[in-house]
This record gives sequence, C-alpha cells and structure tokens, in this order.
Amino acid sequence: MMNYHKKPKIIWLQGATCNGNSHSFFNYPYLKTVLNSFDLIYHPIIPSPISLKKIVNDKSIQCDILIIEGTIDPNFYRAGISIDKLIKRFDGKVDTVIAAGTCASFGGIFSQNKRNATGILFRHEQKLKNPHILKSNVINIPGCPIHPKNLATVLMAIKSKQPIPLDNMKRPKEIYAHTIHHGCSRNEYFEWKVDAKDFGLKEGCLFYEQGCRGPMSRGNCNITLWNETSSKTRTGQPCFGCTEPNFPNFSFFYTPKNMSIPAEVPLGVSKRIYLTVSSVAKTFSIPRLKKRLLDD
Repeated sequence: MMNYHKKPKIIWLQGATCNGNSHSFFNYPYLKTVLNSFDLIYHPIIPSPISLKKIVNDKSIQCDILIIEGTIDPNFYRAGISIDKLIKRFDGKVDTVIAAGTCASFGGIFSQNKRNATGILFRHEQKLKNPHILKSNVINIPGCPIHPKNLATVLMAIKSKQPIPLDNMKRPKEIYAHTIHHGCSRNEYFEWKVDAKDFGLKEGCLFYEQGCRGPMSRGNCNITLWNETSSKTRTGQPCFGCTEPNFPNFSFFYTPKNMSIPAEVPLGVSKRIYLTVSSVAKTFSIPRLKKRLLDD
C-alpha cells in the first residue's frame, strides 16, 4: 500500500503512442508543483533515475502509481518485452493504474485496424474479456491529448487520499459527468438554432453544419480551458469528440444528416424531443444573434 508520508513513486510506460499526452502534461504551467509531490522514477522521454531496461530486468522495482500512455498492442515491444506483458507485471503490485489519454483508455487511433490493440480495460465501448489489469484500481482519463490539469488533479487526489468517484467507463465523474457542450460560449446560438456557416467565426453554433461533437462528448474542455485561455469551440473549431470511446470513428468538419436532420442528437435527448425543440426555436428570429459580434 502507498505510504502517504513519502512521495508516491510513479512509473510512466508507453504503448503505441504519438507522445501527445506526455507533451501536453509537460506543458502544464504548474508541472513543477505537481512533480515536487511525487517521485517520477521513469519516463520514456525525459532523463529518469532508472532505465526501462532496468525495470524490465529487475522485477523488484515497483511503484505506487503506474501511468500508461498509448494503445496496448501485444505486438508492440519495449526493451525486448511486449507492452502487455510488461504492464501485467505491475497488476496487483501498484495501488493505481492511470490510463493517460484515449489510446490507453479505449484503444484510440492505433486500434482502428487492429482488433488486438486495446485500452487497458476497454476496446472502444466494449469491456475486454481479458483486461490487462485485474487487481489494481484503474482510472481512465481520456483525451487526445489528455488535458494536463485533469491528470494533475487525479494525481493530487490520489496523493491526498481523496475519493475519486468513477463512472461505468472508469472515468472520474468530476471531469467527465458533463459534456463538452457544458460551458460552451456558443450555447445561446445552439438554443436558438443559429448555425455557424464557416470555421473560425465568433458567432453561431458549430453543431448543425460543422460537425461539432460537443453535445455528444463527455469532458470539461469548456470549463477547464486549454492553457487556461481557450478551447476549440471558442476559436470557431468543432469539437472532434476525442474523449469518447469510439474516437476517431467520426465524421470531421461536417455533420452527417438524414433528411436534413443530424444523424446524431445531443447525449440523452431523443430525436423526437430534439426535433420538437429545434422546430420551435427556428420559428423565432433573434436579430441580435444574426449580427457579427465585432464589426469588420
């Protein structure tokens, strides 16, 4: 069990990955404060006290928190051992395993054409019959890339022994109970069905025409802003739903429709209700919402 009077030890391992989650975390403005609370004994892309070869060859090396980045592919080898076998060495020996990013959580991009490439517990929305971790607690923090503050928040909660309620996909409810739509600065346009006709505009909703998946995707991007400044929708770009289990199996930059109706409607809303509310909203014209916010 973790000794909370000492700095918890972290080992960060990578499967098939683009390193995006690592780069995102290392750009966190308060990274030094977070790392001062832990002992990061191994990370693949920064100087570390121990090497991966030593971890592979010395089974006595253990940690309190194991962070996994990237898709778990049995054919992907690190230091002469497949990543799935390496991860299994830590099962039951670490208190918590964190899946950092969508690939480690659900398989992500690298699992699209490989059926045996998965996340730690899931392949997309399906729970694995033989998960890579059985005994240790697993926390999924999806995102492509992960938001650095989300990982920092989970780490500090573990360090301080705070409870972390999880949903059925093993995601922290505090972060993923909302949809990306929650907190979006374009909500008023969504309510009155005023659509954005192009990218990069400050006006209009991106859901109906531009393929925004914010209403169907769980996350806090419009609450916990990137670089403490902005989000995709605030800059006039649609959400791609990168936190969702089936990412990237979506249409990007356009909204698929059936008879002029979006093929997918907001999470938890029936098509009948959506059509009713949309029809009522479109009968009204709000002049203020038709104007540019900033004159040319």
